[in-house]
Amino acid sequence: MGAGHDHGHSHAPAGGTATAAYVGRLRVALSITLTVMVVEIVGGVVADSLALVADAAHMATDALGLGMALLAIHFANRPATGNRTFGFARAEILAALANCLLLLGVGGYVLYEAIQRFITPTATEGGLTIVFGAIGLVANMISLTLLMRGQKESLNVRGAFLEVAADALGSVAVLISATVILTTGWQAADPIASLVIGLMIVPRTFKLLRETLDVLLEAAPRDVDMTEVRTHILALDGVEDVHDLHAWTITSGMPVLSAHVVVRSDVLSGIGHEKMLHELQGCLGDHFDVEHCTFQLEPVGHAEHEARLCH
Repeated sequence: MGAGHDHGHSHAPAGGTATAAYVGRLRVALSITLTVMVVEIVGGVVADSLALVADAAHMATDALGLGMALLAIHFANRPATGNRTFGFARAEILAALANCLLLLGVGGYVLYEAIQRFITPTATEGGLTIVFGAIGLVANMISLTLLMRGQKESLNVRGAFLEVAADALGSVAVLISATVILTTGWQAADPIASLVIGLMIVPRTFKLLRETLDVLLEAAPRDVDMTEVRTHILALDGVEDVHDLHAWTITSGMPVLSAHVVVRSDVLSGIGHEKMLHELQGCLGDHFDVEHCTFQLEPVGHAEHEARLCH
């Protein structure tokens, strides 16, 4: 008969997931983003700058992404229930996925419009574009500073951070193109800047999308080498085998591991289940940062017994 045990240590705040610690910063970043979005839309229309409009469109997705991040935190911090034993923590990952889809849509739109500008050129006011682009850059740098630390701990915050980072680079591209137009009159600089913005959005989005899908598909956490985990468990005295070894991530900052550990009966009788569990926890705790570890201890031959029962 197996013995189960759950052991965890948390790096998330007491109130919930890793993202929850950055609610205030996300709110400030959202306020800044909405303000600058309106300013850039006005500037893009007045200066007839596609680069500014593209940056404003990206700002709009930033605002929506930040709003979804905040909404996801609200759901993620709701208590667990009998049907949802991990609560709504996965809502943060779903928000990150939605951000990816939005970013891909905006990136595609910007690239399409830039190509249309090459086909049908328009005149852009360089001076006005510089003014509005500078406002956007300053605002983006403030938001990046607010989200810098959180993006290392949460995929949800990282999605917001990457959006703002792409915006900041976009603002730089806007300023460069406007300067070129102002000094040389070369109008093609505006759609070229738009292309640069679009090309900055897409690669970062695919990287975030891959990480988000890894969580949804319950892949092992990137910093957990499953071969090493198995090796460490098998190295413990009395452990004969380990099977049904799984590791996955519920949400950012909440990795989970479970395993069936086959232990010699004489060892279990000698040291007891509790000491064996403590040794397993200590072994993994020294080498791997896993939020919840669940072990089932089994005597030799128990796995074959389980297989016969299943069939």
